[in-house]
Amino acid sequence: MSQHRRRPAADQTRRKRAVVAAVVAGTVALGVGVGVWASSGGDGSPSGDGTTQASSDRAATSATPSPTRSYPLSEAPRTIPAVSSHTAERGPGWQPKKGGRVLIGDPGLADEGKLIAGELGLTYAGEGNDAAPGDLRLSLGGSGGAESYTMTVRGGRVDITGPGEAGVFYGTRTLKQEVHGGGTAPEGVVRDTPAKQVRGFMLDIARKPFTEDWIENEIRTLGDLKYNELGLHFSDDQAFRIQSTTHPEIVSPVHLTQDQVRRIIAVADSRHITVVPEIDSPGHLGAVLAHYPDLQLRNAQGVPTRGAIDISEPAAAKLVDDLLNEFTGLFRGRQWNLGGDEYQALTVSDPEASYPQLATAARQRFGADGTVADLTTQWLNDRADTVRAHQRTMRAWNDGFYADSSVPAAKDLQVAYWTGKEIGAREPVTYLDAGRRLINYNDEYLYYVLGEPQTFVYPTGERIYEQWTPRVIRHTSPVPARYDSQILGGTFAVWCDFPNAQTQDQVAAGIRLPLAATVQKLWDADQPALSWPEFQKLANGLV
Repeated sequence: MSQHRRRPAADQTRRKRAVVAAVVAGTVALGVGVGVWASSGGDGSPSGDGTTQASSDRAATSATPSPTRSYPLSEAPRTIPAVSSHTAERGPGWQPKKGGRVLIGDPGLADEGKLIAGELGLTYAGEGNDAAPGDLRLSLGGSGGAESYTMTVRGGRVDITGPGEAGVFYGTRTLKQEVHGGGTAPEGVVRDTPAKQVRGFMLDIARKPFTEDWIENEIRTLGDLKYNELGLHFSDDQAFRIQSTTHPEIVSPVHLTQDQVRRIIAVADSRHITVVPEIDSPGHLGAVLAHYPDLQLRNAQGVPTRGAIDISEPAAAKLVDDLLNEFTGLFRGRQWNLGGDEYQALTVSDPEASYPQLATAARQRFGADGTVADLTTQWLNDRADTVRAHQRTMRAWNDGFYADSSVPAAKDLQVAYWTGKEIGAREPVTYLDAGRRLINYNDEYLYYVLGEPQTFVYPTGERIYEQWTPRVIRHTSPVPARYDSQILGGTFAVWCDFPNAQTQDQVAAGIRLPLAATVQKLWDADQPALSWPEFQKLANGLV
């Protein structure tokens, strides 16, 4: 027999009724909570009238409030470059999940759709309007420039829309950065557009050969950072680095084939990056002139002038035009760099006395007052005529525009302003006052010169981020704001004066943070929201 006393039957009955009542009450209370949860909007507020009077009475008298779903206002995404604006909303945001799809609203966005689908592990579903939670949809539309876009994260899906394919692509880059490393794209609307239309990176492959794989990998990084130009300087005194079919004799043993270049261009095209080639002339032609010594410029004493072609010789123009016509067929982008810098005939105190054949040719063409500067400017204009026939927009280095020439440089030539240190270099406002458009290559901040010759030092991301803007064109002082619309953008350049000073991998590591800082200032020249340590930490996680 148990040592515990048995309760009377009436007590047992009352206890069972109390337990049942408690269970019923708990179930009803839970039902109220579930009802509020299900009927709440994304901000936790009720969106319908689904509760009964009884449940309302119970909720009103309950000491413990029913659970509700609520999200704080989203924070702006942290990306490089930072987005122009973000309208915060309440909601869970978006992450790529298994089963999520990428849909497109226009067949022209197929490449962008397939690329981001592969990057995020989503299924590319082609054209469609049936986007569901978990999906990403790309479409063309809206107003603004071709590189602008709107990205909406709402209802468990993402919509990226832009007036042009480039803008939609940049939207996918923002999304890719947001979800990098398991992150979440914040709820709300991003509206984004670049401040500057030229966001470039230039690579000197003439002095130092870079492999196809290295260049293509760098293009992918540039694309993720929303750069839109890759300059290739492939002809100089040291080498001619791309296969030529018109003059195969000038090509250096280590070079890129034209098929390799086509593959590089294809990767660039897929990232909306224009490849801007440069065949510099009338200087920096040493590799070409090694096979045409009779066209090399010689002074009055018969001493050859390094890298300079004799522009008084008709055959010189034909040789360079052969190359320009050939390579405009390979590089089909609309931009072209004619070079024009550091022609050694104009670095001496008396060009006419030092180079009498140039002086004679100048007088024959321009009359008794014709000068070597006139002849050199006309050379550049003639080469511009050759390239313009292929519907290209052309630029030339700023020291190729001569102040003492009575022959004006072609009006449509853009100024690639790199230095104020060279002979003949003038202040940026000289070109801007003349109405020219300018691209900023400031060698004080944007020149990464291997071996750090002369006064060059490797640029740092911190210095660019904290001190440089597109209006800082020469040295460290900005031009007045009234010229801003004429400054098309800027280009970070790698020059390989001492090619063995760094390996390819060291170059990639050295330019990583400077590239991130440069594009931030080209996308938005205003004071960045993040401090340099914050930006550096962000870049270390993304780039």
